[in-house]
Amino acid sequence: MAGVIRRVAGPLVDFDVADAGTAVGDLVSLGAAGVPGEVVSIAAGRATTQAYEYTGGLAPGQPARPRGAPLSAALGPHLLGGVFDGLLRPLSGAPDFLEPGAGTAVDTVPRRFTPRVRAGDVLAAGAVLGVLDTGPVEYRVLVPPGGGGTVQMVAAAGLLPPDAVLARVGDADVRQRSAWPVRRPRPHAGRLGTGRLLRTGQRVVDQFFPLPVGGTAGVPGGFGTGKTLLLQQIAKWCDADVVVYVGCGERGNEMAEVVADLTGLTDPRTGGRLADRTVIIANTSNMPMMAREASVYTGVTVAEHFRDMGLDAVVIADSTSRWAEALREFAARTGELPAEEGYPAGLPSALAAFYERAGAVRTLGGDTGSVTIIGAVSPPGGDLTEPVTTYTERFVRCRWTLDRDLAYSRHYPAVSWSESFCRDLGAAAAAHRAAGDAGWPDRRDRILAVLAEADRLTTVAELVGVDALPPAERAALLCGRLARDALLRQSALSAVDAYCDERRGAALAEAVRTVCDAVRAAVAGAAVAADVERVDFGPLVRAREDPDTDGVAGRVATVLAAVRGAAP
Repeated sequence: MAGVIRRVAGPLVDFDVADAGTAVGDLVSLGAAGVPGEVVSIAAGRATTQAYEYTGGLAPGQPARPRGAPLSAALGPHLLGGVFDGLLRPLSGAPDFLEPGAGTAVDTVPRRFTPRVRAGDVLAAGAVLGVLDTGPVEYRVLVPPGGGGTVQMVAAAGLLPPDAVLARVGDADVRQRSAWPVRRPRPHAGRLGTGRLLRTGQRVVDQFFPLPVGGTAGVPGGFGTGKTLLLQQIAKWCDADVVVYVGCGERGNEMAEVVADLTGLTDPRTGGRLADRTVIIANTSNMPMMAREASVYTGVTVAEHFRDMGLDAVVIADSTSRWAEALREFAARTGELPAEEGYPAGLPSALAAFYERAGAVRTLGGDTGSVTIIGAVSPPGGDLTEPVTTYTERFVRCRWTLDRDLAYSRHYPAVSWSESFCRDLGAAAAAHRAAGDAGWPDRRDRILAVLAEADRLTTVAELVGVDALPPAERAALLCGRLARDALLRQSALSAVDAYCDERRGAALAEAVRTVCDAVRAAVAGAAVAADVERVDFGPLVRAREDPDTDGVAGRVATVLAAVRGAAP
């Protein structure tokens, strides 16, 4: 039964509750256009709703129709390769789609269905009924959570329209599409321990601050430090099965660049389009504030949907700061008592609930799947002590801090080796040992020690000059520069260096360590520090652009000979 709108204040709409069954969290259609909103409070027979679209044209006296269900995501094979708004509605029909109250576009693409069960089989929730042909990702049609029973009917193999019944299990029909409330985590059979590492193709991440599959990472950095570029590179090159890219409050030109890049990029795993295993949720800064608040939940729900099929999904949220700003704006409109810097007191709980949905799990069907969450943080003025950054640090397992000085010196990726951390180094060392690289922990520690020593001496050298330093300290400065230029620096525009696999990354790291040991030994012996500094280290630095991993050893040999030749 429809209620009556009494007040409109920006995205907040109050209406008289006419249906006793209306509950907090239910969706409401507002006005003649049916603008969607969500009930956030009910008191004295009046409900307050947050609208997910522009409320221009709404006025007191217009109807408000509760839908009797919470905000839910339409999940199905149409997600792969698509671009959607924060409510998971396709944007392919813009600008007509953006009219207030416009519904979800109808998917009319038939897909080939291959059954894997027969009538009479008894199945539990999560069991595989069949697969749909969606390209590089095997899309599995599952018995929905809470379902199960005897298979009454299963469709024959062939092309079927999206609305066709694929199977009937118990009393429930299973179609290509299903719905799930975005704020409710999808169920699983249990969490699994940390296993393999997510390979991002970025050396500073993979070699120094690795992220386990099913883990969480925060990427704080001020304006212009390269957050979006780093996350785009991870979206392009990480070894996940499905990538869910959530542009939360991003500028429209940046989102257009993301869509264009992913659409035109060749998938290194399949040779097809990378977009065919990517879901883009574009909630730009000019879209409604409350749709931005919902977009991160929508993204993680999509990832959990593919996780339940036994796939590894990665959620890239850029940026969680703008999501938190939406929470702050909404709290201010509802009169909630502000906490630190005006953010609501529930901000830490909201961040914790979001990152908690990551993890490697045993699915209801008995497979293993995972959701990995990487969230960018955009602190105002680059202040890493502001609330969103500090709370995020509490709940993530990795932090890749972007440094303004590195970015302005054109060092990409500008990940600070002194401000970043990884809390899963034990699991990462075990994963490297299993892959045959038992020397990774020692190599990592030694190179980070070289960088830390070089950072300490840089300040001293700026005061007294390099020539005034002892030979050992001049060697330490040289080694720090070699580690930065030959290993940590990586060009996103290079056809060779944009992606670095684990084998080449380990070879470059070992090369840097070997050359640094030789530099220290030469200076500790009879070599003059100035002579060692004049050695041509170009072959080592240019090894980043060498597609032949085996050729790195030859370049190292050339540099070592030159270093030894610097001694009298």
